[in-house]
Amino acid sequence: MFEDFSTGLLLAVGAASALVILLAGLRMTGLADRIADRTAFGEAVVGGVLLGAATSMSGTIVSLTSALGGDASLAFSNGIGGIAAQTAFLALGDMIYRRANLEHAAAELANIFQAGLLLLLLAVPFVAYAGPDVAIWAIHPASIALFAIYAAGVYATQGLREDPMWQPTDTAETRPDQPEDGDEPDKPARGLIALFMGLMLVMGAAGWAVAQVGAEVVARYGFSSSIVGALMTAVVTSLPELVTTLAAVRRGALQLAVGGIIGGNTFDTLFLTMSDIGYRDGSLYHAIGRDDLFWLGTSAVMTAILLLGLVYRERSGPGGIGVESVAMLGVYAGAIALQATTG
Repeated sequence: MFEDFSTGLLLAVGAASALVILLAGLRMTGLADRIADRTAFGEAVVGGVLLGAATSMSGTIVSLTSALGGDASLAFSNGIGGIAAQTAFLALGDMIYRRANLEHAAAELANIFQAGLLLLLLAVPFVAYAGPDVAIWAIHPASIALFAIYAAGVYATQGLREDPMWQPTDTAETRPDQPEDGDEPDKPARGLIALFMGLMLVMGAAGWAVAQVGAEVVARYGFSSSIVGALMTAVVTSLPELVTTLAAVRRGALQLAVGGIIGGNTFDTLFLTMSDIGYRDGSLYHAIGRDDLFWLGTSAVMTAILLLGLVYRERSGPGGIGVESVAMLGVYAGAIALQATTG
């Protein structure tokens, strides 16, 4: 569709789409915080499930559109690259929260559980890639497994909140999940949820435009689909996670910030399920390359570091941020440098 656009117009469309995604994501943060206050779910669950899925809408459209167009690498790397970028965004949130290490202050069992769930979900594509090339109606069984594991994990996460088997130790730096001053917790959340869903549709439309721009960049300039997916479309469609994380940290909704990133990353693994359904030339997992697996491994390493940080709960690291944040930024920067020099 965009093949007749000039380079300037193509960049303008991409920039406008990114701005729409950015503004919609910013508005959705406040809505999610208020929805958490007016329901029984809490910040970690609303951040991990509702906000995480909603801010991933544009990325979902990018991966599905790319898969329907036959570009398996762009579809795969967009979702997996977004997980790496969004985990790095959490480290940036730690940098602006000066009272303590963010992973220490946002102690919440649901976030720890979801991080472990994310590692499990990231392992499934590795197994699919290394296993036999099988497909049922051009859909690999791993895609079905991803959806089933995610659904079971969401159910278990809510159960953890309702009946936790252990609690993190409260310290002077711990920020509990409490309603915002001036909000009405007993007021129905229907209006907020309706507005939230409307913004999701807007982000979906912007994501479609980003997918078209990304595909045209690959076709016009001969860039690797893996690089474009992991470092262009993934970062652009991850802007809501950056905005919502920083905004939530500044609002003091720390569980929402951490839960939004981890939950969004968990939901992003379902990009692979949807992409595999959209990719009609066989198994998506056997149509990708080593560069795509590189970003899958990078995302797994960064998630493992985050999980260890959530469990260890360092109070304050060098420069006021946690050692895990420094490590996550270092891994992400190193991955970009390695990909840029070898890709």
